[in-house]
Order: sequence, then C-alpha cells, then structure tokens
Amino acid sequence: MVRIEATYDGNLRCTATHEPSGTQLITDAPVDNKGKGESFSPTDLLATSMLTCIMTIVAIRADSRNIDVSGMSGSVEKTMASSPRRIAKLEVVVNLPSEMEMEDRAWLITEGCNCPVCVSVSESMEVDVTFQ
Repeated sequence: MVRIEATYDGNLRCTATHEPSGTQLITDAPVDNKGKGESFSPTDLLATSMLTCIMTIVAIRADSRNIDVSGMSGSVEKTMASSPRRIAKLEVVVNLPSEMEMEDRAWLITEGCNCPVCVSVSESMEVDVTFQ
C-alpha cells in the first residue's frame, strides 16, 4: 500500500507528497476551469498515468524477455467533456523501437494495453491506444 498526502495551497493549487519517497508534485486547476494552468491538473495526471503506466508495463515485460525498448517514447492527448466535467477521451500513442521483432512487438502491445491504469478507468471514458 502506498500513501500520498496532499495539502491545499490556495489559488486552486495543491501539493501532493509521495510518502515512501518524499517526492512532491504540484497540481493547478487549468485555465478553462478558473486556474492558472501553471502545472499539471488532476486530470492531466490521470492522462499522464495512463501513458506512463503503459510504457512502464511494456518495459517490465520487455525486460523479462531481454527485449530492448531503449528509445521508447509516447504522448497522450486528453479531451474533456463539459457536463459533467470529466475526461471524455484519451488518445495514447506509444512509439516502440522500429528494429523490434514483430512477434515481440505484438506481445508487448497486448501486455501494455493491460496495464493497471487501463483496466482501472471508467468505461465511460474512451481510450484509444496506438502503438507505432
């Protein structure tokens, strides 16, 4: 179990502390929701979690079979819905190394799409994952 503590700092900003490591991050409300947009919003963190979880699972699985995924990169685009305000869609792109064997590539794509964040989000949110 991991505990994360947070404080409200005012002006729609929060500071969260990852208890095991002491690492802190700041969230800020986005400009379109009365914030300054000077840091990740809470929904940005969910989008980031989706992308980085997929990439982390791919790397873990790759390591188990000595597959080199050096240079893997990715991006995520978040689309918000207004009523109720929520994440409507995440478009995730993961760029795998081009010199990878097709069989390894197919296996890693399947593994990545079963990351803990992917299987935890609401079915009301559309998630489109593309591997290139």
